[in-house]
Amino acid sequence: MIEDAFTFFFNLEPRQLLFYFWPFFFFDFARYVLLDLLVLVVYLPGLRRRRRGWLWARKRLYKERPLVSILVPGKNEGRHLERLAHSLRRQSYSNFEVVVVDDGSDDDTPAIGGRLLRQGLIHQFIRNETRGGKASAANTALSFSRGTYIVHLDADTHLSPGALEEVLIPFYLDSRVGAVGADIRVANSDHSLTTRLQHIEYMKTLSTGRTVSSILGILRIVSGACGAFRRDMLIQLGGWDVGPGLDGDIIQKIRKLGFRIVHQPRAACYTHVPETFTSLARQRYRWDRSLIRFRVRKHANVLRPDRNFALLNFLSTAENLFANVALNLKWWVYLVQMILFAPQLMSKIFIINYFLYTVCNVIGYGVATVLYGRTMTHREWALIPFIPLMPLYTGIYLRIVRTYAYLMELCHRTSYRDRWNPWKVSAAALRDRL
Repeated sequence: MIEDAFTFFFNLEPRQLLFYFWPFFFFDFARYVLLDLLVLVVYLPGLRRRRRGWLWARKRLYKERPLVSILVPGKNEGRHLERLAHSLRRQSYSNFEVVVVDDGSDDDTPAIGGRLLRQGLIHQFIRNETRGGKASAANTALSFSRGTYIVHLDADTHLSPGALEEVLIPFYLDSRVGAVGADIRVANSDHSLTTRLQHIEYMKTLSTGRTVSSILGILRIVSGACGAFRRDMLIQLGGWDVGPGLDGDIIQKIRKLGFRIVHQPRAACYTHVPETFTSLARQRYRWDRSLIRFRVRKHANVLRPDRNFALLNFLSTAENLFANVALNLKWWVYLVQMILFAPQLMSKIFIINYFLYTVCNVIGYGVATVLYGRTMTHREWALIPFIPLMPLYTGIYLRIVRTYAYLMELCHRTSYRDRWNPWKVSAAALRDRL
């Protein structure tokens, strides 16, 4: 069967090749290969040229030594707090305060937070007896903070020793920078097949993909797992709005103010990801709906030419919608096309597509390993045997979840009834949007 599939492929005329495999040749080759190679061609050679500027910015950072407020909102995350606190103690940059907000936890978070406070590993521990949601907890932490820069961390993360320094330096390289995203990596990748596939995905889409978006000036999100912000800007915006999707929402508002958004691949932040396909589907269902809620509805005005129009903001949102909505839809169109016009060739077409996208994933993984550089560990190398599973993971599993999420949000605004936020908070947010 495999030999027949490749014989079929190599005997196709150019016109037939495009008819049977147009999604790959017209769209995904450029998206998954050419853009990844942009990192090797543009970003990596420029590291040496930018070394002097980086050293100058680092010198300014340590000369000024601004206070940095690290905000850690969370619910039922007590088991992760100690590891996070110890990773902060090992940071090369040390002038920071840690403000932890317990958002109505019903586990042992209060006891653990109190102990860490007494040990001096955190500086403030605030407990909300009534859960208000992540945005509310983050805004509570912001109101108690004093730093010139704000670093938002998820409670289940921990940082590499130089991460805090690295995520602050871009503010001293360019005064137009409003937010900096750290490089999010998977802390529990050896737990299950689900976490291993996510680790490969994070390497390709977060490390490489966000570096490319940063180079192009269209970076659209800074992960809530680890992101740095100018305090004055957050105060001006009134903090975070109710999510899910609050990470992308705050970045869109920052872009509207005229600030640049930067990804810093050398600031490694390790986070825990869902360990089963069921829990992962719930997470991605929440994430994917936020694109419709915020990009299509709340911030659709960036697509309209008016006196506040900004080309890069337009391109950032347009690329987001094209890559996630239009290219997702194209696969369903392609599937219908093959069923109608080439049903007898479906197995051969599947095998060739599987091969092409496996090659793309190998190239993407290779680019990510170059980007990781010295931070590559045995855990990343151990992922190589799982790369051939990525076309099934991203091309079928995640696509089904994404399509369902888009339809449910477009038709029913289901994000406003998600238990991720307290129902009263979501109901109030829905009333404000209607």
